Parts: sequence; C-alpha cells; structure tokens
Amino acid sequence: MSVRENARTLATTNRGCENAPAHLEKPPDPATLIAALEDRGRTPSQARLRRRFLRFARIAPGQRVLEVGSGSGVVARDVAAIVGKGGHVVGVDSGRMVIAVARRLARRASLDGHLEFRVADAARLPFRPRRFDTAIAVTLLLHVDRPAAVLSEMIRVTRSGGTVGAQDQDFGTLALTHPDPALTARILDAVAKSRYAEPCSGRRLPGLFAAAGLRRVRVLADVYQDTTLGSYTRTFLERRAEHAVRLGITDPAGAQRWLDGFVTLARAGAFVMTLNYYGVTGVKA
Repeated sequence: MSVRENARTLATTNRGCENAPAHLEKPPDPATLIAALEDRGRTPSQARLRRRFLRFARIAPGQRVLEVGSGSGVVARDVAAIVGKGGHVVGVDSGRMVIAVARRLARRASLDGHLEFRVADAARLPFRPRRFDTAIAVTLLLHVDRPAAVLSEMIRVTRSGGTVGAQDQDFGTLALTHPDPALTARILDAVAKSRYAEPCSGRRLPGLFAAAGLRRVRVLADVYQDTTLGSYTRTFLERRAEHAVRLGITDPAGAQRWLDGFVTLARAGAFVMTLNYYGVTGVKA
C-alpha cells in the first residue's frame, strides 16, 4: 500500500462539533458502565494520561480532594493513594449502583479509611463552601447539559487559592485507520453527537474555566493511543457499532464487517486509534 493509499484509511471526526442533539441516547445500564470504566482504568495508556493529569492538577499528600462524577472510583482511588492517610478524598456520582461498587472497590484496596463516596447531583453538591483544597472532574463535563453549572459548584466548594481541574476527551480529534474511512467517519460523528452533550468538550474547557473567573488557567494536552486493538478499544468500537445500527447508519451485517476491518488491520500491524484528552486547571481567587 502506498503512502497516499494508507493516508486514505485514516478517518477522523474533526467536524460536526457545533450541534449536539437536544435529546441524547440513554446512557448504558449501570453494570455495563461499571465494566467499561474499570476496563478503561486498567488500560496502560489510559492510566498514564490519567495520572499525568493528577500530577498536573498538583494533588499532593494531605490534601482534601473532591472528584465529581467519580463513577466506579478509578480516579478517586488514584487520588487517595496520592493524598495518603493524612488527606481525604470524596467521590460523588448520581448513580447509586456505581457508588455501591466504588465503595466496595475502595475497601478491597484498603483505601476506605480516607476515601468515601456519596450519591449527589453534580450541579447541587451537598458540601459547604470552601471545604476542599482541590476539586476535579474527569471525563464528566462532556456528558452534562450545563457544564458551567457543574463547574460553578466545584468552584464554590473549593477554598480560596485551591485548584479546580477537569479532563475531557475531544471526540472531534478521534482518528482511526479503517479500509472504509467514509463509513467510519459517519459512524464516529453520528454516535458522538448522539451520546454526548458536548462531544468536543476538551477544546472548550479553557474558555469555560476563564469564563467562570478562575485564575492562572493552564492546559495539558494528552493522547490516548492504541495500535494493538486492546480490550478497551475493542469494546469502545463494539459499542459504536451497536449505536450505528440503532441510528440506522448500517445494518447488523454491515456493522460486523466494519468491526472485522479493524481486526484485519490489527493482525497486519496496521491498526491505529488516537484520541486527544485535554486537562485544564485554574486557581480560585
């Protein structure tokens, strides 16, 4: 295959970021969500970019840290390991089942002494003002209809001089090799719009933080990459194939052929997936 031919196999969704639909698809059931979160958490490239963001947010031993949208607790467990027993971490999520699982996993990791989880609405946090040294949200804001309201609450519960941070994917930067780049682009674009309130949230975080009045806003760009079609990537693509069928982009047989195209590329050592993540921090006045 020539360089020019190979370039044509690269499909991206770097368009269509302006118009998310008013009615998004329902999120996956809790068990499926939890499995996906833990699978992502175990993926080496994901763990690297997650922990790099926590260093960028300057989380340190002894701090009081809030994670909003903590899910099954992957990020909160990393934070608890950093702050140690002299610190305290609280994770909040709206899902009762994911909170129950997060508590169980924290106990299993012997972190429950300084890591707790609570059911809460991200836009109405049940904490007094200035309670935390740091408040973070990892891959949350792209899911919510009013990210500014969530950010406002994170700022409210953070002390003066404390750090507020967020890290989100930007699905306008998702790139995949595939023999049918046109179909791939249609699937990625349509599914991102149907699943996320802000599919290109990552690139918008700096402006969101600045508009909220945070000072010294900093940006960290990072990339998830996979060249082996690993477990998390495979599940990610399978879910998109399922959504593509529901959205009428292709039929089940076409979706399976689309997935088989990735397997063929992986066996030939030609598979590539990359996705940009943007981490942003700001300091509360």
